[in-house]
Amino acid sequence: MYAMTTCTRSYNRSKKLNSARPMESSMRIESAIRRLAMLISAAFLFAGLAQVPAQAADPQPYHVVARWRIGGDGGWDYVTADGPAHRLYIARADRVEVVDTTTGKLVGTIGGMHRTHGIALDPSGRFGYITDGDGNAVILFDRSTLATVESIPGGSGPDGIIFEPATNTVWAFDGHGRTATVIDAATHKVVATVPLPGKPEAPAVDGQGTVYDNLEDKSEVIRIDARTKTITATWPAGCESPSGLGIDAAGQHLFPVCDGNKMSVIDTNTGKVVTNPSIGDGPDAAGFSDAHHLAFATSGDGILSVVDASVPGYPTIESLSTEKGARTMAYDPTTDRVYTVTAEFGPRPAPSADNPRPRPPVLPGSFTVIVIGR
Repeated sequence: MYAMTTCTRSYNRSKKLNSARPMESSMRIESAIRRLAMLISAAFLFAGLAQVPAQAADPQPYHVVARWRIGGDGGWDYVTADGPAHRLYIARADRVEVVDTTTGKLVGTIGGMHRTHGIALDPSGRFGYITDGDGNAVILFDRSTLATVESIPGGSGPDGIIFEPATNTVWAFDGHGRTATVIDAATHKVVATVPLPGKPEAPAVDGQGTVYDNLEDKSEVIRIDARTKTITATWPAGCESPSGLGIDAAGQHLFPVCDGNKMSVIDTNTGKVVTNPSIGDGPDAAGFSDAHHLAFATSGDGILSVVDASVPGYPTIESLSTEKGARTMAYDPTTDRVYTVTAEFGPRPAPSADNPRPRPPVLPGSFTVIVIGR
């Protein structure tokens, strides 16, 4: 009986072990299948995520972040940003208005002029220069007090103006006279008048002694040696009626903006046009961000165009709607912000012999600064 009991127990134990093995094998297979399914799902998920970045990247890196209602009467022209001082200078008819960019409030006015156009700032932070087009003068002002220091006689109809740091000179481009008036920033005296082969528009400098300027009526860009005060090259702009001019000094490229919804990219070593990115209609100003390798253009149809200068082809990566009439701009690299200005308009007057292309009047009190940032 003992022997039989032992045999029975051994048989039962063996039967249990044998019956357990298929169950364990089945569980292993099921576990393996589950793991394989998870791996396949993860692979599909990873493949899907690999395609996401192009869709997930913000297609509009810049946005309108504020609108500052400044008011006042009259039109406007160039806008200049003083990032370190948190100020924005705006040429408005017979004056220049100064806005605090930390509050959006008007903090002062530089008046007593006939028709203002451009504003240039010296790197010391002490002085600024304003072109008074109808006064045929360049107005020197103190940036701390906004008081006029001196009226410097200029050429006929000074318009665009820029400070050239390598020679410590100020260059005022005379639209009617087709000359460039050169002012020594140390003495505030005119030291040269450079004849130009066409009607000048916006200038740019590379910081190393070279000045560039658009010739609007010739659809050309000129290069000037600031030391010898001579024109060293004349190049096709690559588009019609260039107005605003941006510069990538480190990358050695110019960005004139033109009619026909075009910007040109010009190699400053060769003068060759690299490409023509698309921009808004009726541009009047351009800018460049050295930190982000982006070119900007503002146009009268109310578009800020952003062009990526870091990749071949210079694609237009953003066409941001602002407001109609916001055609001039200033870029502040200290805050990575673009400032543009516009107003509300009344009905356009009928054309006349004296004014065949009249502009619609600005409605009083509607002038606004549009602030654009990331």
